[in-house]
Amino acid sequence: MSYLRAEIYSAQVLPGEQPEDNSFNEITKAFRSFIMEFRLNNSFIYRDQLRENLLINNFYLKVNSEHLIGFNEELNKKLSDEPGEMVPLFENAITDIAKRIAFLSNDEVPRDFPHCQLILYSNSSTISIRNLDSDHISKIVRVSGIIISASVLSSRATNVQLVCRNCKHTLKIKVGSGFGPLNLPSKCLATHNHDESMSQQKCPPDPYVVVHDKSTFIDQQVLKLQETPDAVPVGEMPRHILVQVDRYLTNQVVPGTRVTLVGTYSIYQSKQRSSGSSNTVAIRNPYLKVLGIQTDVDTAAQGLSFTEEEEEEFLRISRLPNLYEVFSRSIAPSIYGNNDIKKAITCLLMGGSKKILPDGMRLRGDINVLLLGDPGTAKSQLLKFVEKISPIAVYTSGKGSSAAGLTASVQRDSQTRDFYLEGGAMVLADGGVVCIDEFDKMRDEDRVAIHEAMEQQTISIAKAGITTVLNSRTSVLAAANPIFGRYDDLKSPGENIDFQTTILSRFDMIFIVKDDHNEARDKLIAQHVMNVHTGNSNNNDNQEGEIPIDTMKRYIQYVKTKCAPRLSPEALEKLLSHFVAIRRRLQVNEADMNERSSIPITVRQLEAIIRITESLAKLTLLPVATLDHVDEAIRLFTASTMNAVDQGIQSGNLMASGKFAEEIKIVEHELRRRLPIGWSTAYRTLRREIVDAGRATPEALDKALHIMERHEVIRFRHQRQNILRVGHSNIRPKETNPRGIPKAPFIEKVEAVVTDPSNYETIFSAFSDRLQQYKYMELSKKQQLADLNIKIPDTEKNLQVIDLLKQKKENEEDDDEDNAIETNYELDSTLYTKATIDAKNLNSVYLWLGAEVMLEYPLDEAVELLNSRLESHKNQLQTVEEDLEFLRESITTMEVNTSRLYNWDVKRRREEKK
Repeated sequence: MSYLRAEIYSAQVLPGEQPEDNSFNEITKAFRSFIMEFRLNNSFIYRDQLRENLLINNFYLKVNSEHLIGFNEELNKKLSDEPGEMVPLFENAITDIAKRIAFLSNDEVPRDFPHCQLILYSNSSTISIRNLDSDHISKIVRVSGIIISASVLSSRATNVQLVCRNCKHTLKIKVGSGFGPLNLPSKCLATHNHDESMSQQKCPPDPYVVVHDKSTFIDQQVLKLQETPDAVPVGEMPRHILVQVDRYLTNQVVPGTRVTLVGTYSIYQSKQRSSGSSNTVAIRNPYLKVLGIQTDVDTAAQGLSFTEEEEEEFLRISRLPNLYEVFSRSIAPSIYGNNDIKKAITCLLMGGSKKILPDGMRLRGDINVLLLGDPGTAKSQLLKFVEKISPIAVYTSGKGSSAAGLTASVQRDSQTRDFYLEGGAMVLADGGVVCIDEFDKMRDEDRVAIHEAMEQQTISIAKAGITTVLNSRTSVLAAANPIFGRYDDLKSPGENIDFQTTILSRFDMIFIVKDDHNEARDKLIAQHVMNVHTGNSNNNDNQEGEIPIDTMKRYIQYVKTKCAPRLSPEALEKLLSHFVAIRRRLQVNEADMNERSSIPITVRQLEAIIRITESLAKLTLLPVATLDHVDEAIRLFTASTMNAVDQGIQSGNLMASGKFAEEIKIVEHELRRRLPIGWSTAYRTLRREIVDAGRATPEALDKALHIMERHEVIRFRHQRQNILRVGHSNIRPKETNPRGIPKAPFIEKVEAVVTDPSNYETIFSAFSDRLQQYKYMELSKKQQLADLNIKIPDTEKNLQVIDLLKQKKENEEDDDEDNAIETNYELDSTLYTKATIDAKNLNSVYLWLGAEVMLEYPLDEAVELLNSRLESHKNQLQTVEEDLEFLRESITTMEVNTSRLYNWDVKRRREEKK
C-alpha cells in the first residue's frame, strides 16, 4: 500500500468533504447530458460504449475532449482548468448512468458497485516536459515522451475506515488521488472529547489507526516519462517526470513505449530526509496524474498523421526512376564514396517486413549492419548521420555501454524501496535504430547481452523478483576497428575481428572498410574534403538531387507505416538457388583452407537477403519484390558479407591456391617432421632454416604457424620466441592410468581404423605423434626417477647425521669435558676441508632447500621435515616406476600399431600397382 507518512495536523474540514454547491449539481447534470445525448453519425457513442463495457465488467468510459468541445465548450474549459474538482464530478456522472443502465431501480444497486473511471483523450497540441511550469499546475496538459521505467503494481486507499484505539470510535474518510499523504485527525472526534459536561476520560492525541479490512483500495502504478532523444537540445540532459496511473490505466505500457499522456499536472511533497524538517516547506515536486494514455501501435511513426500534401509528395518521390541512387547519395553527402555502405544504410532505414507465423513466432524485419575497418574511414560520421535522420534513434558508444545500459536494468525506488524496471538504449530505440560506435571496445559479457535483442527483438528480464519481456524491435548499426587498429591483409578475418560467430551471424551485412593508398582516389577525397571545409560544394556533382533531411525523415516514417512488401515466386526461386550456391562455395573454400570461416553463412544470412530485398521494394512503395530487387540485394550482400568471407579466403591464403598454399604445406610438413611432440625450437632457428634457405616466404611461415596454433599442434612460449610441439591427435582413448596418462589403443583390424585410404596419412601421423608423445613422457619419467634415486639417499644420509649429532649432544651434556666433533667435508671432487662442531651447544642445523637457499631448523623440526620429505620421495618413486611400466607397455602397443599400419599401407600400394 502506498500510504505516505506525513506530520499530523488538525483540520476543521475532513478530507473528502465537499461544500454543498448547486453549481456542482448543475455541472454533474451537464456531464450526464453529454454522455447520454452526444451523437456521432446518429449514434450515441458514449452511452453505447458504457453499455458494452459494463457487459464485460469494465467500469470505465473513454472520452475524446474534441467531442466535449463540440457539445459544450465552456464545460470542456472548466474541466481543463479545474480537473481536481471536475474529474470526480464527471466520474460521478458516469457511475450514475452506469447504475441506471445496469439496474432497473436504485434499490437493486449493490453497495459495493465500483466507481467508474474517466479515461480522457485529446488531440490538442503537446507540451514538452521541459516547458511545464507553475502556470500549468492543476490543469490538464498533453505531454509526449518515452516510458523509461515502470514500477510494480501497488494498492492505494480511496476510502479508509479509522478506529480510535481508546474509545473505539469509528470514522470513514476519503483519500484524495495522486501522491498526496493520508492525513489522520490528531484528535478523536467522539462526543465525549468535545462535551465538557461528560465525565468520560478524553482520548489521547493521535488516537486513530487504519482498519485495512474495511477500507477500499485501487491499483496504482508509477511510471517515469522521459523526453524523446530527438526532442532534447544538443548538449543537454533529457528531462523526465514521474507519472501516476491507476485502475484501468495500469499495466498498459512497458519501458521503451512512446506515448502521449493526457493528465493533470500536479505537485507533491517528497519524503523528508530528516525528522526535523518542517512540513510547511513551500517547495514541491511535480508529477503527472494521468487521465489517458495514447500509444502508437508499432511505435514506428510516433502516432503522427500525414497530410494529403505530404502523401502526394511521398508518392511523387516513390515514382522517381533513380530514387535508390538519389536516396543513398543523400545519406551523409559530406562523406565521399562508400556508396555501397550508404545503400546498405538506406535498406537499414527502410527495413524489411515483420512476419508473425501461425504458431505465434515472430520473424524480424529490421536489418543489422556492421562497419569494420580502419580508423579515419568516416564510420562514426555515418552513425551520427543515421541518428539524425532516423525518426527514432539512440547513439551510444561501446566503451561506455554496459549490458544493463543497452538492455534494461532493475532499479530500487529511494522512498518505497520497491524494485522497478528501467529500459536501456535498445528498449528506448524500439521501432528505430541503435547506433553503437566502438563496438569492439565492449566487454564480451556486455556484447552477449544483446544477442536476444538482435535476433528475437525482445529483452528478457528476471531480476529482483521481476520477470518480464520487453520489446526491442530495433535495427543495429555498429562500427568497430580490427584487433590491430588497422585491417591486416596478411591475416584472416578471424585474426582481424575480435568477435564470436554468434554475434557476427546476427548482422545482415558486414562491411570491411579499408583505407587503401591510391593516388587518384586520395586526390578525389582531398578535393572533396577541401570543398566541404571551404563551403564550395557547388563543384561536387554528388550534391545534386539531394533530398532534405526533414523530408527523408518523414518519408521513412511514411514507408515503414504504409508498406509491407512480400516476395514474388520468381524472387523466391532465385534466392533459394543463390543461397545453396554460396553455401556450396563456402564449404569448398573451408575444405581447401582446412579452417572454418570466422564469418558464418547460415540460414540467418538467407533471411538477411530476404529482408534486404523487401527493403528495396519498400523504398519505392511496391507491394511485391521483383527480380531486380533480388539482384540488387544479392549484389549488396556479396559486396559486404561475402566480400568479407572472400577476403578471409584470400588473405588467409594469399590467393590460397598455387605457390603460397604449397609453401604453407611445406612448412607444416617440415615442422611436424623435425619437432616431435614435447620438443621445442626457437622461432629465429625456423626462420633461418626455412625462410633464409629459400624454401618458403616469411608470410608462409607465419601463416603455417598460425594455422598449427589454431589446430593446437604447436604452442608459442616466451613472448612467441619459442615454439613447443604439443600435438593434435585424432585418437580418443577412453582408459587412463590413475595419473591420467591415456592408455594406448590396440589395432586389431586396420580396416576398422582406416575406413578411407585417402585419410591414411592423417591417421598414421596421429599414431606416430602419440608414439612420440609416449616416448617424451617416458624420457621425462626416467629423469624424475634419476632425481629421486639421488634425493632419497641424500635425505637418509642427512637423517643419520642429525641423529649422530643429537647423540653427541646428549653425551656432552652428561660429560663435563669439552669433546668437540671434528669432521671432514667435501668442497670439490678432489678437495676436502676440516670442520669443528661444538656438540654441547648444538641446537639447530641448516638444511639445503635448493635454488641456493638454506634455512635454519631446530634439530627436532629438522628431523620431522626430513622424514616427511623422505616419505614423499618414496611415494613419488613408486608412482614414477608404475608410470614407467605403463608407458613401456603403451610404447610397445603404439610401435605395433604403427608397424601394422605401415605394413597395411605397403600391401595396399602393391595391390594397387598390380
